[in-house]
Amino acid sequence: MKPRNTIMNSVSDRMVTFWGSVLMLIILSLGPLNPVSADTEDDVVKVVYHADFADPRRFSAMLTSINNMVTYYNNELIEFDVRIVFVAHGIRFVTDDKLNNTPFMADAALEERRDNLKGRLVSLNDVHEVKLELCDITRSQINLPQDKIFEEVESVPSGVVRIAQLQSEGFSYIKVE
Repeated sequence: MKPRNTIMNSVSDRMVTFWGSVLMLIILSLGPLNPVSADTEDDVVKVVYHADFADPRRFSAMLTSINNMVTYYNNELIEFDVRIVFVAHGIRFVTDDKLNNTPFMADAALEERRDNLKGRLVSLNDVHEVKLELCDITRSQINLPQDKIFEEVESVPSGVVRIAQLQSEGFSYIKVE
């Protein structure tokens, strides 16, 4: 006959093993714990790109950067809100108008790349829901009718005010150099 302490220790060991197994099953049934989720607005990655330049090569680089970013987020199932705010010379990239007799007039470099850039920009909006916002001060100062702006672009009263507002809402600010 075993001493009482040995029997109690054996029962205690089996209880610990049993409850440890139950706890492990519960943890495994919860699935992987993902630190990035989209249960609340705070879990959405928010980025604003500032486009206030005239160089089509620089704009092309920005579109590539944005495409890489949203592709990564989509592949990782991370919710995102990415926006481009167009100010000043950035207006060149949201219209087919040549903007003659304005400081933003299209040049040969832009005309050569315009269709490609427009296609990529519209694709980012259509496929990845990247939001496009244009400073209405810029548009109105050159008397460009609203219907000359791509239909995917939303007008905002002031581009720089919009960027500041988005930053105060937790958006990261990126300006491609």
